[in-house]
Amino acid sequence: AVGLGEAKPYRFTSSTDAFGWAPGLNGRSNLTLFIEGGRIHDQPGYGLKAALAEISAFHTGDFRLTGNQNLIIGNIEDGHRQRIQAVLEKHGAAPKAEQLTALRRDALACVALNTCSQAFAEAERYLPALLDKLDTVIRAHGLADDSILIRMTGCPNGCARPYLGEIGLVGKSPGRYNLYLGASHHGDRLNKLYREMLDEDGILRELTPLFAAYAAGREAGESFGDFVVRTGVVQATKQGLDFHA
Repeated sequence: AVGLGEAKPYRFTSSTDAFGWAPGLNGRSNLTLFIEGGRIHDQPGYGLKAALAEISAFHTGDFRLTGNQNLIIGNIEDGHRQRIQAVLEKHGAAPKAEQLTALRRDALACVALNTCSQAFAEAERYLPALLDKLDTVIRAHGLADDSILIRMTGCPNGCARPYLGEIGLVGKSPGRYNLYLGASHHGDRLNKLYREMLDEDGILRELTPLFAAYAAGREAGESFGDFVVRTGVVQATKQGLDFHA
């Protein structure tokens, strides 16, 4: 028989990623990179794919995909840390997560159109443009550093976990989305349908006053999902059978 030690106390305090450099084991380091939409590609001034290809030629550790569509360059030898940083900077792909709003850093989208045959609407290709407009609202209300989980999918199958988003946008037809609100920031409560078949103007019209109210009326440490439940914007989904209630 194998003897087990006593269980140690542990609890999850976040469902998001910690970006940038972090110490690992045995004197090695890890680097978590923000990957918008989970897609590694090159574009003018941002050669992430080329940088990773160059790094892979000498990196002796590993590459890890996170559950939030980001990438960890793991187990980096101490002697390779500066070299990896230099390669990323050369290709314009150095870590920049701290320059982004927390809303954008923690956003998720499925691939949707034009790759997925199940999709009714855009997600990965559209969410960055929507976030440009939401970022303006977020910054105006002093919420740039507050993590609000937004997830978008092109259909109700929910591959980007929209029903666990404090803000969930589920595609119903081209350019139209159902809006869900009120999930727990920690991932232990589903959200609730709030509005149906919104276009972009409708999404902005619904979310703008909610962001303003959250900035002005939240309690200390209160997440956006908890706020909209506490203030009666939506009812809490306490179990799966409550989802459509």
